[in-house]
Amino acid sequence: MPEGKGNDQDVSLIARVPALAPFRIRSFRFQWPADLLASWAFEMEGVILGWFVLVTTGSVLALAVFGSLQFLGTLISPLFGMAGDRIGYRNLLCLMRGTYVAVALMLMGLFLTGLASPVPVFVLAALIGLVRPSDITLRNLLVGETMPAEYLMRAMGVSRTTADSARIVGALSGATLVAVMGSGLAYVAVCLVYTISLALTFGVGIRRLRVLGDAGTPGSPLQSLKEGFAYIWASPDMRATMLLAFLVNLAAYPLVGSLLAYVAKNIYGLDQTGLGWLLASFAGGALLGSILVSMNGARIQPARTMIAAALVWFALNLAFSWIESPVWGEALLFLAGFTQSFCMVPMAVLLLRGAEPALRGRVMGVRMLAVYGLPIGLLVSGPLVEHAGFAVTGSLYSLLGIGCTLLIAVRWRTELWHRAAPGNVK
Repeated sequence: MPEGKGNDQDVSLIARVPALAPFRIRSFRFQWPADLLASWAFEMEGVILGWFVLVTTGSVLALAVFGSLQFLGTLISPLFGMAGDRIGYRNLLCLMRGTYVAVALMLMGLFLTGLASPVPVFVLAALIGLVRPSDITLRNLLVGETMPAEYLMRAMGVSRTTADSARIVGALSGATLVAVMGSGLAYVAVCLVYTISLALTFGVGIRRLRVLGDAGTPGSPLQSLKEGFAYIWASPDMRATMLLAFLVNLAAYPLVGSLLAYVAKNIYGLDQTGLGWLLASFAGGALLGSILVSMNGARIQPARTMIAAALVWFALNLAFSWIESPVWGEALLFLAGFTQSFCMVPMAVLLLRGAEPALRGRVMGVRMLAVYGLPIGLLVSGPLVEHAGFAVTGSLYSLLGIGCTLLIAVRWRTELWHRAAPGNVK
């Protein structure tokens, strides 16, 4: 079947379920399951290794350091964007996912032989942390490059479900596998999932929007990086979006990410299965939010939705910081996850839609630098939690987020809030 074409039955189904429209594109039919399996493996690994670090060290600071190592590669993420511009996004993504398989095999060997300890786990976490943060960038770039403009918001929403559903399936399955079979056999499953993801990635489209020698093709890495920053700085809406991306990674994600292991063990008195349910609650809300975004993409004003959702998300995090009941905690995590989808999906669409095609890889590479707010937030939160408690730390982070989001909305109200702004074009 030709790319982008379908039979009458397909068209009828898509008319009834608009969220399925992106699956008319052959590349997306390979990319979506490949991304889904990679995300499942990410979450399974996160639960297995995070709980191992917390139990063997007994330190929330060690847990925060471990979590931050997984985002070490955000510092070099623009280089991944430029590499994708040169060798093709699909080729680069295959190389990255081959790396995941190799590192998972090493960790599997350590656990199966009983040689696992915090030091080698931290070293391998740092190695994979150089690569993994750019995975979402390459996914978005492939969607932006292979997807027709009219499908972009829906495609980004559907693409986001890979990570959201993985936090449910991956978190619960990772915790269950460790409890039933131990870390070594659990890692056998992780390796298998990574391998299938890699095989599917080879089927993703390789259509290129530029070739070497084009005016927009990067020269030296330094020059390319300067071009990316200059382009973003000259675009007020992109500059504001990047600042908000850094803010939510700094002040929102630490509370609903790696620190949930601390909340589960030290506040709620839960085991690794309970941690899995906390992670799955946030992910369940995010999955529902992503589905609704994909179904209603044509009616969403991206910039206004992004700002409003960020404010609600920080408010929910503030309430979650003071909850000591796991039931109410799971409910608030579900609502927070739901809200974050309405923040993060429009954010990605704004950047992909607004960037010049020849600079898209560099723009999304710089976008990944904003993720470095997450390891910074984690490293700062560790000592704060130990000295002031989770409630105070969460409150400080959430109030900082609300205040800075309001400042961004006021400073760039013309670009982000006005109904007629380009960022709010449906």
